[in-house]
Amino acid sequence: MTDDKWTGWRQATEQALYGPHGFFRREAPAAHFRTSVHASPIFARAVAELLRRVDAALGHPSELAFVDVGAGRGELLLGVLGSVPAPLAARLRPYAVERAARPDGLDARIAWTDEPPRGLPGLLFANEWLDNIPVDVAEADGTGEPRYVLVRPSDGAERLGGALSADDAAWLARWWPIAGSPGARAEIGRPRDAAWARAVASLDAGLAVAVDYAHVLASRPYYGTLTGYRAGREVPPVPDGSCDITAHVALDACGGTVVNQRQALQALGIDGRRPALALASSDPAAYVRALASATQAAELTAPGGLGDFAWLTHPVGPACAGLPSGAGPFPSALR
Repeated sequence: MTDDKWTGWRQATEQALYGPHGFFRREAPAAHFRTSVHASPIFARAVAELLRRVDAALGHPSELAFVDVGAGRGELLLGVLGSVPAPLAARLRPYAVERAARPDGLDARIAWTDEPPRGLPGLLFANEWLDNIPVDVAEADGTGEPRYVLVRPSDGAERLGGALSADDAAWLARWWPIAGSPGARAEIGRPRDAAWARAVASLDAGLAVAVDYAHVLASRPYYGTLTGYRAGREVPPVPDGSCDITAHVALDACGGTVVNQRQALQALGIDGRRPALALASSDPAAYVRALASATQAAELTAPGGLGDFAWLTHPVGPACAGLPSGAGPFPSALR
Protein backbone atom coordinates (compact mmCIF):
# COMPACT_ATOMS: atom_id res chain seq x y z
CA MET A 1 0.00 0.00 0.00
CA THR A 2 1.18 3.52 -0.79
CA ASP A 3 1.23 6.14 1.97
CA ASP A 4 -0.72 8.92 0.26
CA LYS A 5 0.37 11.83 2.42
CA TRP A 6 1.87 14.82 0.61
CA THR A 7 5.64 14.61 0.95
CA GLY A 8 8.87 15.78 -0.62
CA TRP A 9 10.14 14.05 -3.74
CA ARG A 10 13.21 12.65 -2.01
CA GLN A 11 11.20 10.79 0.62
CA ALA A 12 8.58 9.66 -1.89
CA THR A 13 11.19 8.36 -4.33
CA GLU A 14 13.13 6.55 -1.62
CA GLN A 15 10.01 4.64 -0.63
CA ALA A 16 8.89 4.03 -4.22
CA LEU A 17 12.24 2.62 -5.34
CA TYR A 18 13.76 1.01 -2.26
CA GLY A 19 10.96 0.53 0.26
CA PRO A 20 9.73 -2.96 1.24
CA HIS A 21 7.62 -3.14 -1.94
CA GLY A 22 9.74 -0.74 -3.98
CA PHE A 23 10.35 -0.92 -7.69
CA PHE A 24 13.98 -2.07 -7.44
CA ARG A 25 13.13 -4.63 -4.79
CA ARG A 26 10.95 -6.41 -7.34
CA GLU A 27 12.26 -5.53 -10.79
CA ALA A 28 15.46 -6.16 -12.74
CA PRO A 29 16.66 -2.82 -14.18
CA ALA A 30 17.41 -4.38 -17.58
CA ALA A 31 13.72 -5.18 -17.99
CA HIS A 32 12.85 -1.48 -17.95
CA PHE A 33 15.73 0.53 -19.42
CA ARG A 34 18.74 -0.19 -21.58
CA THR A 35 22.11 0.98 -20.34
CA SER A 36 25.47 0.92 -22.10
CA VAL A 37 26.21 -2.33 -20.26
CA HIS A 38 23.21 -3.98 -21.88
CA ALA A 39 23.79 -2.39 -25.30
CA SER A 40 27.08 -4.16 -26.04
CA PRO A 41 29.80 -6.32 -24.45
CA ILE A 42 32.24 -3.75 -25.83
CA PHE A 43 31.38 -1.50 -22.90
CA ALA A 44 32.57 -4.09 -20.38
CA ARG A 45 35.72 -4.60 -22.43
CA ALA A 46 36.41 -0.85 -22.30
CA VAL A 47 35.96 -0.87 -18.51
CA ALA A 48 38.29 -3.87 -18.31
CA GLU A 49 40.89 -1.89 -20.27
CA LEU A 50 40.50 1.01 -17.85
CA LEU A 51 40.93 -1.42 -14.96
CA ARG A 52 44.14 -2.73 -16.56
CA ARG A 53 45.48 0.82 -16.83
CA VAL A 54 44.61 1.60 -13.23
CA ASP A 55 46.39 -1.60 -12.19
CA ALA A 56 49.52 -0.51 -14.07
CA ALA A 57 49.42 2.98 -12.57
CA LEU A 58 49.20 1.47 -9.07
CA GLY A 59 52.17 -0.81 -9.71
CA HIS A 60 50.22 -4.09 -9.94
CA PRO A 61 49.21 -4.49 -6.27
CA SER A 62 48.78 -8.00 -4.86
CA GLU A 63 45.02 -7.39 -4.65
CA LEU A 64 43.10 -5.02 -6.90
CA ALA A 65 39.47 -4.15 -6.29
CA PHE A 66 36.89 -3.60 -8.98
CA VAL A 67 33.86 -2.06 -7.28
CA ASP A 68 30.67 -1.81 -9.33
CA VAL A 69 28.34 0.62 -7.55
CA GLY A 70 24.69 0.22 -8.50
CA ALA A 71 25.51 -3.19 -9.92
CA GLY A 72 21.98 -4.21 -10.95
CA ARG A 73 22.21 -7.96 -11.47
CA GLY A 74 25.99 -7.98 -11.89
CA GLU A 75 26.06 -7.73 -15.69
CA LEU A 76 29.02 -5.34 -15.87
CA LEU A 77 31.04 -7.32 -13.35
CA LEU A 78 30.55 -10.52 -15.31
CA GLY A 79 31.59 -8.78 -18.52
CA VAL A 80 34.73 -7.35 -16.94
CA LEU A 81 35.67 -10.68 -15.34
CA GLY A 82 35.41 -12.28 -18.77
CA SER A 83 37.59 -9.59 -20.37
CA VAL A 84 40.61 -9.10 -18.09
CA PRO A 85 43.77 -11.16 -18.69
CA ALA A 86 44.26 -14.19 -16.46
CA PRO A 87 47.15 -12.76 -14.36
CA LEU A 88 45.02 -9.75 -13.44
CA ALA A 89 41.93 -11.89 -12.86
CA ALA A 90 43.87 -13.89 -10.27
CA ARG A 91 44.53 -10.72 -8.23
CA LEU A 92 41.15 -9.12 -8.82
CA ARG A 93 38.61 -8.71 -6.03
CA PRO A 94 35.21 -7.90 -7.61
CA TYR A 95 32.50 -6.25 -5.51
CA ALA A 96 28.88 -5.59 -6.43
CA VAL A 97 27.37 -2.72 -4.43
CA GLU A 98 23.60 -2.98 -4.64
CA ARG A 99 20.59 -2.59 -2.36
CA ALA A 100 18.65 -5.41 -4.03
CA ALA A 101 19.21 -9.04 -3.07
CA ARG A 102 22.03 -11.05 -4.63
CA PRO A 103 20.82 -12.82 -7.79
CA ASP A 104 20.70 -16.61 -7.73
CA GLY A 105 23.61 -18.27 -9.50
CA LEU A 106 25.88 -15.22 -9.62
CA ASP A 107 29.59 -15.98 -10.02
CA ALA A 108 30.90 -16.89 -6.55
CA ARG A 109 33.96 -14.66 -7.01
CA ILE A 110 31.74 -11.57 -6.77
CA ALA A 111 31.20 -10.20 -3.25
CA TRP A 112 27.71 -8.71 -2.83
CA THR A 113 27.33 -5.76 -0.45
CA ASP A 114 25.17 -2.70 0.12
CA GLU A 115 28.16 -0.39 0.76
CA PRO A 116 31.50 -0.01 -1.07
CA PRO A 117 34.35 -1.84 0.68
CA ARG A 118 36.84 0.50 2.29
CA GLY A 119 40.61 0.81 2.17
CA LEU A 120 41.31 -1.07 -1.08
CA PRO A 121 43.22 0.01 -4.19
CA GLY A 122 41.50 -0.25 -7.54
CA LEU A 123 38.72 1.05 -9.76
CA LEU A 124 35.32 2.11 -8.46
CA PHE A 125 32.82 2.34 -11.30
CA ALA A 126 29.26 3.65 -10.91
CA ASN A 127 27.22 3.27 -14.08
CA GLU A 128 23.82 4.99 -13.87
CA TRP A 129 23.85 4.95 -10.08
CA LEU A 130 23.75 8.61 -9.09
CA ASP A 131 20.58 9.30 -11.10
CA ASN A 132 18.71 6.84 -8.88
CA ILE A 133 19.75 8.48 -5.62
CA PRO A 134 16.55 10.27 -4.56
CA VAL A 135 16.57 14.07 -4.42
CA ASP A 136 14.14 16.78 -3.50
CA VAL A 137 12.70 19.05 -6.18
CA ALA A 138 12.47 22.82 -5.87
CA GLU A 139 10.38 25.28 -7.85
CA ALA A 140 10.47 29.07 -7.83
CA ASP A 141 7.04 30.38 -6.81
CA GLY A 142 5.22 33.38 -8.29
CA THR A 143 7.58 35.76 -6.50
CA GLY A 144 10.67 33.86 -7.65
CA GLU A 145 11.34 32.31 -4.24
CA PRO A 146 12.47 28.61 -4.39
CA ARG A 147 10.21 26.25 -2.45
CA TYR A 148 10.05 22.48 -2.08
CA VAL A 149 7.74 20.63 -4.44
CA LEU A 150 5.49 18.16 -2.62
CA VAL A 151 4.03 15.08 -4.31
CA ARG A 152 1.08 12.77 -3.65
CA PRO A 153 2.47 9.25 -4.14
CA SER A 154 -0.70 7.60 -5.45
CA ASP A 155 -0.96 9.72 -8.61
CA GLY A 156 2.08 12.01 -8.79
CA ALA A 157 0.06 15.21 -8.26
CA GLU A 158 2.21 18.09 -7.03
CA ARG A 159 1.90 21.27 -5.01
CA LEU A 160 4.37 23.74 -3.57
CA GLY A 161 5.54 23.30 0.00
CA GLY A 162 7.66 25.35 2.35
CA ALA A 163 10.87 27.32 2.00
CA LEU A 164 14.16 25.51 1.49
CA SER A 165 16.56 24.63 4.28
CA ALA A 166 19.68 26.75 4.49
CA ASP A 167 21.86 23.93 3.10
CA ASP A 168 19.56 23.22 0.16
CA ALA A 169 19.20 26.93 -0.62
CA ALA A 170 22.99 27.32 -0.60
CA TRP A 171 23.42 24.33 -2.93
CA LEU A 172 20.88 25.76 -5.39
CA ALA A 173 22.45 29.20 -5.29
CA ARG A 174 25.84 27.68 -6.16
CA TRP A 175 24.94 24.90 -8.56
CA TRP A 176 21.45 25.46 -9.99
CA PRO A 177 20.25 29.04 -9.41
CA ILE A 178 16.50 29.37 -10.01
CA ALA A 179 15.73 32.20 -7.58
CA GLY A 180 13.99 35.07 -9.37
CA SER A 181 12.68 32.84 -12.19
CA PRO A 182 9.02 31.97 -11.40
CA GLY A 183 8.17 28.45 -12.56
CA ALA A 184 11.78 27.29 -12.90
CA ARG A 185 12.49 23.90 -11.34
CA ALA A 186 15.59 22.12 -10.11
CA GLU A 187 16.56 18.82 -8.56
CA ILE A 188 18.61 19.46 -5.41
CA GLY A 189 21.68 17.27 -5.92
CA ARG A 190 23.20 17.56 -2.45
CA PRO A 191 22.47 13.89 -1.50
CA ARG A 192 24.20 12.75 -4.69
CA ASP A 193 27.26 14.90 -4.00
CA ALA A 194 27.49 13.35 -0.53
CA ALA A 195 27.00 9.80 -1.83
CA TRP A 196 29.72 10.28 -4.43
CA ALA A 197 32.11 11.75 -1.85
CA ARG A 198 31.58 8.66 0.35
CA ALA A 199 32.16 6.34 -2.60
CA VAL A 200 35.38 8.10 -3.59
CA ALA A 201 36.58 8.07 0.01
CA SER A 202 36.16 4.29 0.19
CA LEU A 203 39.13 3.79 -2.15
CA ASP A 204 42.61 3.70 -0.72
CA ALA A 205 44.13 4.49 -4.12
CA GLY A 206 43.08 4.33 -7.74
CA LEU A 207 40.29 5.87 -9.76
CA ALA A 208 36.60 6.49 -9.18
CA VAL A 209 34.34 6.90 -12.22
CA ALA A 210 30.64 7.78 -12.42
CA VAL A 211 28.75 7.48 -15.71
CA ASP A 212 25.30 9.01 -15.97
CA TYR A 213 22.74 11.20 -17.64
CA ALA A 214 24.00 14.62 -16.66
CA HIS A 215 24.09 18.37 -17.18
CA VAL A 216 26.48 21.12 -16.13
CA LEU A 217 26.03 24.61 -14.73
CA ALA A 218 26.08 26.37 -18.10
CA SER A 219 23.17 24.28 -19.42
CA ARG A 220 20.81 23.31 -16.62
CA PRO A 221 17.30 22.48 -17.92
CA TYR A 222 14.79 25.16 -16.95
CA TYR A 223 12.08 22.74 -15.82
CA GLY A 224 14.35 20.02 -14.43
CA THR A 225 14.54 16.40 -15.63
CA LEU A 226 12.48 14.33 -13.19
CA THR A 227 10.76 11.48 -15.04
CA GLY A 228 9.73 7.84 -14.86
CA TYR A 229 10.55 4.70 -16.85
CA ARG A 230 8.66 1.48 -17.23
CA ALA A 231 9.22 -1.35 -19.73
CA GLY A 232 11.60 0.74 -21.82
CA ARG A 233 9.31 3.76 -22.12
CA GLU A 234 9.28 7.14 -20.47
CA VAL A 235 6.23 7.57 -18.24
CA PRO A 236 4.99 10.21 -15.79
CA PRO A 237 6.97 10.05 -12.53
CA VAL A 238 4.41 8.60 -10.15
CA PRO A 239 6.15 7.47 -6.92
CA ASP A 240 3.84 4.55 -6.17
CA GLY A 241 6.40 1.79 -6.82
CA SER A 242 5.16 1.05 -10.34
CA CYS A 243 8.07 2.64 -12.25
CA ASP A 244 11.64 3.83 -12.02
CA ILE A 245 11.94 7.44 -10.85
CA THR A 246 15.03 9.20 -12.12
CA ALA A 247 16.53 12.63 -12.76
CA HIS A 248 19.69 13.67 -14.57
CA VAL A 249 22.72 14.44 -12.42
CA ALA A 250 24.36 17.82 -11.84
CA LEU A 251 27.62 15.96 -12.24
CA ASP A 252 29.92 18.97 -12.07
CA ALA A 253 28.73 19.57 -8.50
CA CYS A 254 30.30 16.24 -7.50
CA GLY A 255 33.85 17.38 -8.34
CA GLY A 256 36.36 15.71 -10.64
CA THR A 257 36.68 15.90 -14.42
CA VAL A 258 33.59 15.57 -16.63
CA VAL A 259 33.69 14.45 -20.29
CA ASN A 260 31.21 12.70 -22.55
CA GLN A 261 31.17 8.95 -23.13
CA ARG A 262 32.28 9.35 -26.71
CA GLN A 263 35.57 10.91 -25.58
CA ALA A 264 36.02 8.42 -22.75
CA LEU A 265 35.51 5.31 -24.88
CA GLN A 266 37.66 6.61 -27.70
CA ALA A 267 40.46 7.13 -25.17
CA LEU A 268 40.05 3.45 -24.27
CA GLY A 269 40.37 2.35 -27.91
CA ILE A 270 36.66 2.15 -28.77
CA ASP A 271 35.40 3.88 -31.92
CA GLY A 272 32.68 3.27 -34.45
CA ARG A 273 34.68 3.50 -37.67
CA ARG A 274 33.88 0.83 -40.24
CA PRO A 275 36.68 -1.63 -41.09
CA ALA A 276 38.50 -1.19 -44.39
CA LEU A 277 36.62 -2.75 -47.32
CA ALA A 278 39.82 -4.51 -48.37
CA LEU A 279 39.40 -6.78 -45.37
CA ALA A 280 36.13 -8.07 -46.84
CA SER A 281 38.11 -9.58 -49.72
CA SER A 282 41.11 -10.87 -47.80
CA ASP A 283 39.25 -12.21 -44.75
CA PRO A 284 35.43 -12.05 -45.04
CA ALA A 285 34.81 -13.57 -41.59
CA ALA A 286 37.12 -11.06 -39.91
CA TYR A 287 35.39 -8.25 -41.81
CA VAL A 288 31.98 -9.34 -40.56
CA ARG A 289 33.25 -9.50 -36.97
CA ALA A 290 34.92 -6.10 -37.28
CA LEU A 291 31.79 -4.59 -38.82
CA ALA A 292 29.61 -5.93 -35.99
CA SER A 293 32.03 -4.54 -33.43
CA ALA A 294 32.11 -1.15 -35.16
CA THR A 295 28.31 -1.04 -35.23
CA GLN A 296 28.12 -1.66 -31.48
CA ALA A 297 30.88 0.90 -30.83
CA ALA A 298 29.02 3.44 -32.95
CA GLU A 299 25.92 3.03 -30.76
CA LEU A 300 27.93 3.48 -27.57
CA THR A 301 29.60 6.65 -28.88
CA ALA A 302 26.77 8.16 -30.95
CA PRO A 303 26.05 11.88 -30.46
CA GLY A 304 22.48 12.36 -29.32
CA GLY A 305 22.48 8.87 -27.80
CA LEU A 306 24.68 6.86 -25.48
CA GLY A 307 27.72 8.87 -26.55
CA ASP A 308 26.29 11.87 -24.70
CA PHE A 309 26.42 10.17 -21.31
CA ALA A 310 28.82 11.99 -19.02
CA TRP A 311 31.83 10.37 -17.32
CA LEU A 312 33.08 11.86 -14.05
CA THR A 313 36.62 10.77 -13.13
CA HIS A 314 38.29 11.24 -9.75
CA PRO A 315 41.86 10.02 -9.06
CA VAL A 316 42.41 8.86 -5.46
CA GLY A 317 45.45 8.33 -3.28
CA PRO A 318 49.22 8.89 -3.46
CA ALA A 319 49.80 6.96 -6.69
CA CYS A 320 47.35 9.12 -8.62
CA ALA A 321 47.11 12.35 -6.62
CA GLY A 322 49.76 14.18 -8.65
CA LEU A 323 48.35 13.23 -12.03
CA PRO A 324 46.87 16.14 -14.02
CA SER A 325 43.26 15.99 -15.14
CA GLY A 326 44.00 17.73 -18.42
CA ALA A 327 41.32 18.06 -21.09
CA GLY A 328 41.04 14.33 -21.69
CA PRO A 329 38.80 11.85 -19.91
CA PHE A 330 41.49 10.34 -17.71
CA PRO A 331 44.70 11.41 -15.96
CA SER A 332 47.56 11.18 -18.44
CA ALA A 333 49.24 8.22 -16.76
CA LEU A 334 46.04 6.18 -17.12
CA ARG A 335 45.72 6.67 -20.89
